[in-house]
Amino acid sequence: MNLAPVHLIVGDDEFLIERARQAIQAQVPGAEVTVLPAAEVNPPAILEATSPSLFAEDRVIVITVPDRAGAEFVRTLVDAAKHPAPGMTVVIIVKAKAAKNKKPPEIVAKLSRLAQVHEAYSLNPRDLLPWLTREFQSYNVRPTPDVIHAVLDGVGSDLRALASAVSQLVADTGGNVDLGAVRAYYSGIAEVANWDIADAAVAGRTEAAVSTCRRALQLGAKPVSIAFALASKVSAVARLYDARGDHFALAKDLGMNPYAVKATMPVARRWTGANVTRAVIVVDNLAAEVVGQGNDAEYAVEAAVKKICELAR
Repeated sequence: MNLAPVHLIVGDDEFLIERARQAIQAQVPGAEVTVLPAAEVNPPAILEATSPSLFAEDRVIVITVPDRAGAEFVRTLVDAAKHPAPGMTVVIIVKAKAAKNKKPPEIVAKLSRLAQVHEAYSLNPRDLLPWLTREFQSYNVRPTPDVIHAVLDGVGSDLRALASAVSQLVADTGGNVDLGAVRAYYSGIAEVANWDIADAAVAGRTEAAVSTCRRALQLGAKPVSIAFALASKVSAVARLYDARGDHFALAKDLGMNPYAVKATMPVARRWTGANVTRAVIVVDNLAAEVVGQGNDAEYAVEAAVKKICELAR
């Protein structure tokens, strides 16, 4: 398929914008690339960059539109997009947020009729899972849902970090990406145990929480790391025990990972407000113990785990 001479990248996600630009440039290998950043671009610069060359080499002109583009700027850019010189690929970047039920900016409306459009808007939380699945599939890897959730839990929602994580996981495992590989790569055995301890504790599973805690400490887990995991889980319970609604909406409102919200809500709803308050005090006291104010950090961690388990029941 022939590459279109003019491309419009519109959106507000820097990573997706960069990826779209790189994908276009990759289709013109060996081309001379001229970049006009928003701070430097103006009508004369556009005219100079897009003027016909004396030679027949391929060229890629990348133009980032400034936030406040005047009428002359818009007119010059639209004229350049109408008649690109032979061998020239023009890439125009307009940084704009997605707006429902609103007309797009004038420059976007005009350029959309002349260019191939690439949308690069920030993803909604509900779009992260399918996006990450497609990222794996681009390497011919078809991950199971637990792998996707584990990567999101371990990495977060930053697309650049997620893309890097996928690339590294695929390279290091030869494409055999399973749940064990994800946990081993991002957490390490001890840290996985830390979160297992915290999960069991806030769910009131005393035997599992205490036995895992003791084994983790024997294997060299640091009390401060277990205390951090426990505090994080208690904090999540505190934010969710009386929350109601869709986990995507709650994640956005509370600034949490949507998959962590979905996993924590059933447990959190079994807690009472009074016990949540007590649990917060327990983990606050534990924090003081493990950073040097107590005599036996390992004993303090195990005691706190037991107490959280009691409060969860």
